Formats: sequence, structure tokens, C-alpha cells
Amino acid sequence: MSTSPTLAQINDAFRARIGVPTFGDAIPGRFVFTQSIQALSPEAQIELWVLVRDFDDFSEDNDPYGEHDFGAIEHPEAGTVFWKIDYYDPTLSIGSEDPLDLSKTCRVLTVLLAEEW
Repeated sequence: MSTSPTLAQINDAFRARIGVPTFGDAIPGRFVFTQSIQALSPEAQIELWVLVRDFDDFSEDNDPYGEHDFGAIEHPEAGTVFWKIDYYDPTLSIGSEDPLDLSKTCRVLTVLLAEEW
């Protein structure tokens, strides 16, 4: 008997594809740095990708629905940085009607400074 992946498992696999080919490559989506993140040094940007990819500090406070779609990290150059996964339809026009259905969802992972929230 097979079980379908949960939203958290899909989001974790999607984040894990940053820099590493995995099952997450089959998950439609894109990664976006805001202009403030793009203005950081290249080294800081790489460090932030790694921190987002490896984030696993989920709790009831920052993940009340258990979706693993948000995180906050600290970085010496950037300060507090948020990352967030949003779910859109494949054309990125409207929100996805079913984020568990990969054929109906395109994920967008945005990395931004906390003050941009």
C-alpha cells in the first residue's frame, strides 16, 4: 500500500533541490531572491541558499499547519532572513487549487530580508 506524500514532504523535497538534483527536480517551481538579497555578496547568497535548503527548525510557532512552507534564519551579513513557499497555478496567475497536485501547482520559494515582509 503506497501513501501519497504530504505537503510538508513535497515542500522539503522542493527546497532540497537547491543545488542538489533530487526528487524535488520533478516539482514545478522557481526560487526567487528579492532585490535586497541580490544586493548581498555572492558568498552570502550562497550561504543563504544552503541555510534555506537545510532548514529543519519547524515548530508549532513557525509552522502551525505543518506545511514546511516558511522559515526564519539568521545570517551575519543579512540579519534576519525569511523564506516562504507560495502555491500558484502552472501559469503563475492565481493561487493553486490543490498544492498537493503537482500538475496543478507551481511553487515559488521567495527569500527576503525580514524588514521586507
